[in-house]
Amino acid sequence: MTKKILVLVLAAIMVASLFACTNANKPANTNNQSNPSSTANNSQSGEEGGNNSGENGQSGKSDLQPAKLTGKMTIIEGDDRDASILRGVTIDGNRLLDINGKEASLTDVRCVFELNEWVSFYPDTDAEYYLRVWVLKHRDDQDYYKDCKFSDLMPNFAAFCDLHYPVDAEDPENWDWGSFYLNPDENEAGYYDFVFTYEGKAIAVLQTRFYKTDSIAGLSEADLIALMHE
Repeated sequence: MTKKILVLVLAAIMVASLFACTNANKPANTNNQSNPSSTANNSQSGEEGGNNSGENGQSGKSDLQPAKLTGKMTIIEGDDRDASILRGVTIDGNRLLDINGKEASLTDVRCVFELNEWVSFYPDTDAEYYLRVWVLKHRDDQDYYKDCKFSDLMPNFAAFCDLHYPVDAEDPENWDWGSFYLNPDENEAGYYDFVFTYEGKAIAVLQTRFYKTDSIAGLSEADLIALMHE
């Protein structure tokens, strides 16, 4: 009788051990089998969400463009600056000649250029000095420029151009007040802001676009004008 009991106990122990080993080989939670795909979906959604807004509040997606060009200057007024000092400006270049020669204006200004093109300024102003044009990568938040401290250490800074009356020129009334160009080896095609400052403070901004060298030089005057009013 004692042997039978002992055999039954041993048998029970073996069955229990076998059951424990079988459970040990099973996943701890079978619901986690769907987690890899869920995690991948969540990561993808998070990446897309992270790309929705980049620097300066703009989209991080490369195919999204900022506001359309209009050729209109945005005037920045304030008690600490005199925006009326700039009544208008003519901006010419040495490559897309068909859209040169516009009258000085604040609402119909040339705003399309090519990289490697010399850009020249003819402002309508009484200020002979202390005007400057800063060339920076375009930002959607134009209010930034109102309190901006302009320096050559600015982010997205591409170039600047001092504007002063060409008193020493043979024909000063028809001579540019200043000029610059964007070297294609150092700058990318895209949207830029021309920020006009007087005595170090922004008074007007013109959104512009620079195309790759020779990429639009063959377009007609009508097509170039259309680009300036996208």
